[in-house]
Amino acid sequence: MSRALTPLTIRRPFARYSHAVEVPADHRLVFASGQLGIDANDTVPEGVEAQARLCFQNVGAILADAGMGFENIVRINAFVTGREHLPGYMRVRDEFAGTPPPASTLMIVSGFAREEFVVEIEVIAAKAAL
Repeated sequence: MSRALTPLTIRRPFARYSHAVEVPADHRLVFASGQLGIDANDTVPEGVEAQARLCFQNVGAILADAGMGFENIVRINAFVTGREHLPGYMRVRDEFAGTPPPASTLMIVSGFAREEFVVEIEVIAAKAAL
């Protein structure tokens, strides 16, 4: 079982995430590429929440292929194109993040491959070896 690390000697996390997550040696790891808010038919919804939800759904499909679920995520790296997208992204992230929450980094970037994208999410997941 992975273990969240949040030392009492440093500031508590700003939101619902862990400062670190320890993964035992007997676990399989999945490193997912950044997922964008686009569906299999090339449709990109408007708004950060709709795109973030689709990003996480895409992540869920990747994890399912590995025999994992959202509870196996140990790290999230997310990127948004402006500060105004932070609250919406975090609301959606909190819907999908397990307990304890994974380690997480959120960065503001100037843009993505296509102008309509406002969020990209990549994850690392871990599960005990079969």
